[in-house]
Amino acid sequence: MKALRRCKLFNPYNARRRNLFSVADATLQRAAEEEEDSVCGECNGSNILPHLHSLVQECAKERAAMNGKSVHTQIIKSGYEADSLTTNMLINMYSKCGFVDLARKVFDEMPQRTLVSWNTLMGSYIQNKDEEEALRLFVQMQREGTQFSGFTVSGVLCACAAKFAVLESKQLHAFALKVSLESNVFVSTALLDVYAKCGLMKDAFRVFDSMPERNDVTWSSMVAGYVQNELYGEAVMFFHRLQKSGIEPNQFTLSSIISACAAMAALLEGNQVHAIIWKTGFGANVYVASSLVDLYARCGSIDEAYIVFSNAEVKNEVIWNSMISGLARNARPLEAMTLFEKMQLAGFYPNELTYISVLSACAHMGLVDKGRIYFDKMKKEHNLSPNAYHYSCMIDILGRKGLVEEAKDLIENMPFAATPSMWGSVLASCRVHGNVEVAEIAAKHLFELEPNNAGNHVLLSNIYASKRRWSDVASTRKLLKDSEAKKERGKSWIQIKDKVHTFMVGERNHPSIAEVYSRLDELLVGMEKLGYKGLTEHDLHDVEVSRKHELLRHHSEKLAFTFGFMCLPSSAPIRIMKNLRICGDCHSFMKFASKVTGRDIIVRDVNRFHHFTNGSCSCGEFW
Repeated sequence: MKALRRCKLFNPYNARRRNLFSVADATLQRAAEEEEDSVCGECNGSNILPHLHSLVQECAKERAAMNGKSVHTQIIKSGYEADSLTTNMLINMYSKCGFVDLARKVFDEMPQRTLVSWNTLMGSYIQNKDEEEALRLFVQMQREGTQFSGFTVSGVLCACAAKFAVLESKQLHAFALKVSLESNVFVSTALLDVYAKCGLMKDAFRVFDSMPERNDVTWSSMVAGYVQNELYGEAVMFFHRLQKSGIEPNQFTLSSIISACAAMAALLEGNQVHAIIWKTGFGANVYVASSLVDLYARCGSIDEAYIVFSNAEVKNEVIWNSMISGLARNARPLEAMTLFEKMQLAGFYPNELTYISVLSACAHMGLVDKGRIYFDKMKKEHNLSPNAYHYSCMIDILGRKGLVEEAKDLIENMPFAATPSMWGSVLASCRVHGNVEVAEIAAKHLFELEPNNAGNHVLLSNIYASKRRWSDVASTRKLLKDSEAKKERGKSWIQIKDKVHTFMVGERNHPSIAEVYSRLDELLVGMEKLGYKGLTEHDLHDVEVSRKHELLRHHSEKLAFTFGFMCLPSSAPIRIMKNLRICGDCHSFMKFASKVTGRDIIVRDVNRFHHFTNGSCSCGEFW
């Protein structure tokens, strides 16, 4: 040890620097003991280089920048600053510590750069979100005539993917073809990934289809690309192709395909993927488990979601948020709020997404005071600034409780411009609570923000109709007719085995529609004996009551329910998805239907889930 301390080339135990080597002291001490006899004041320090490398690697692993700088100083003093392996290690160390400028300085001062040096620095820029500099470095590399590899090209393609650079990606694609790298699996995978992230799935598939070799990352990138571009059906079909290929799906593929099933509320496919997850051993992965929680919650199977959540060996913020959000959407607001408290007791801090969920839970129960407490708490206790989504939730809370004037005032005093969904929430609340004056203000804003959305015109017309202001109804509908706005048609769909069946109001094209109408008539007879009456106030056409009954009778969700009742086993719940808000009459129909048939009915509309059992709904008549 004394001999090492006397060595002029390596003296890290100088008292002025001892505190900088807390991470590496043990390594140095072992080195000193091993080298005590061979290192002296006259030595050239050649035997200390492996230990310097070990220290640099340790500093990189621990992200210990200050210690790394001290080791760098010793490297310079020892005369190894020109050694390629050493400088590459230093570039890597500074990159991992977030000091890209120092990594670049080491690179620029290298007398001779190897390919590893270029690739390491390029990777550093990409990891530190400086894609522009990575692209510039690649251009410099080409100008200097430096040899490149498939790793180099795939790296710069990753930079293009991060900045959605379509033009640069196509240029790199041409470059890869020119230098015969298009068959390289890493280059092709990076290329299809950048096309997918830029929304060019046809180009991504062409690259995939031409690849002579594919790995699990290649397949995963394609599945993720379809999901990112909301092509969920294509993602599921591609996953089936993956299964036939014989390649085992990785955890990222499984997480993506579960997300696709969740978006489509495709419970059958989701169950099948869940079985694969357990078979392949990825069930313990927290991200896969989070996707499963989200899947079951989006399909209305909230109890199954909670089982997955409870069995997760490791929990992070993502899975907590997925579970809280699922409870809120499935009319379990009290449980959502309880889990919100448990999350904090478990040592996790709620983030913006967590607060959106608990505020949404308050909206679905009309808990105005509780909502105000959460809204203030996120700022005061967790230093989170409310964004547009949080304000939207508060506006919804106030509007659903009938405080539409206060909701309007909140919008007008926000620190940023209102979104269409905010004024849409106010307009919808005015429909429920009959406030024509505020409705007209909200509609005026919506006509400016969404000139092509016919739904706003229709909703204002319906508010006038509920007050029997037929002349205003006529003028509103004329305004709609004269505009280019288009109304979204209501539709409902139900999955039977592996096929999705879609129904429109007054459906005529479904192959079983005649039998559906006949069975629906039979059901209505039994329901009317129990007291069901069509709520004609929910049809706002200026027509006779008999005609109103006829229009309400064949709403899309009633047809979807009847078809499910015909086709599904008696033990299976009937799950219906709808693209618009369920109307009051259909809500009443589902309550009576659940009692008459003894079936559990789950309806997911554009706002939330409704669970109907034995004549009652989980929403408690508040939706």
